[in-house]
Amino acid sequence: MLGADITILGTNLTGITSVTFNGTSAVFTPGTSSYLTATVPTCATSGVVDVVTSSGTLQSNVKFKVTK
Repeated sequence: MLGADITILGTNLTGITSVTFNGTSAVFTPGTSSYLTATVPTCATSGVVDVVTSSGTLQSNVKFKVTK
């Protein structure tokens, strides 16, 4: 849902520099090395979620579906 806070699970989620939803930048809060919280941008569209860390870019293995 647009504007919702979601939890993103993964591995090696340290040194996060950005989170995007299908290319749209999101506000995020680092959690631990295995999760973070991000707010779905109000102009986001369905697609992949990218998390850029100091180790590289991690991409969702399933497309995120935006609902209004």
